[in-house]
Amino acid sequence: MDPAPEGETTVTETTHTQTDYAAVNNGQLWYETAGTGHPLILLHGGLVDSGLWDPQFPVFAQRYQTIRYDLRGHGRSSDAGPAPYSHIEDLHALLGVLETPQAHILGLSRSGAIVVDSALAHPEIVTALLPVAAGLSGFEYTVEPEIEQRFVDEEAALERGSVDEAVEISLQVWTDGVQRTPEQVDPAVRERVRQMTTALYTRGDPPAPIRVDRPAAARLGEIQIPTLVIVGDQDLLKVREVADALAAGIPGARKAVIPNSAHHLNLEQPEEFNRIVLDFLAEQP
Repeated sequence: MDPAPEGETTVTETTHTQTDYAAVNNGQLWYETAGTGHPLILLHGGLVDSGLWDPQFPVFAQRYQTIRYDLRGHGRSSDAGPAPYSHIEDLHALLGVLETPQAHILGLSRSGAIVVDSALAHPEIVTALLPVAAGLSGFEYTVEPEIEQRFVDEEAALERGSVDEAVEISLQVWTDGVQRTPEQVDPAVRERVRQMTTALYTRGDPPAPIRVDRPAAARLGEIQIPTLVIVGDQDLLKVREVADALAAGIPGARKAVIPNSAHHLNLEQPEEFNRIVLDFLAEQP
């Protein structure tokens, strides 16, 4: 679904969609909202933008007030700039701008770590927690040597100004996954991720946000929020290890594994992903 120009509203058969910019913490975050009901926030991964949620946004908006936005330095949001910033506080401030005191929050990859950290920093705002293919602050990752070399090659390509080469390496690591060739992945999925990653790399990876004072890895037992952890079976070992740690460490957490999918599992298996998320959320008060 193509987003409406900022500040405008479009109407479909099932949803009213509005886009705008929110001034938060000396930045401008582009956001889109549709539907009514309990708020559901969708946060994208570090290689992409809010377009990641195209297969989910209109579906979730049939049951929830669904909100997606571009993180700082991504998509249509402002650059991170030289001033210190925090994705956790950006999310908190955005909810304030939208006059949304509580929400279900779902985040993929880097934003998986953001939503977990947010649940610890501001538990009063989170009604359900869904870390997807998540990172985790303070976690000791296992990275296979061959994957580490691909990261080195990707960085070298960027230093040479070869964005296309760097993006292809990124696709092979994240979208294809650890056991598949590019030919085994839906070309439409690869192309969609390629577009978003190319836009990011052409713009330049934003400066890193402020690190959390108390990393989440040692504090998972403090989270008293209904939690569903979702991961693809073809994702990197370190991501699958995080999923296991989250499911084991958060009291009452569940884990769902989506087969034949890697890091961008919501694009590869949208119907299964949507079903798992909506079934879980339907159980929440």
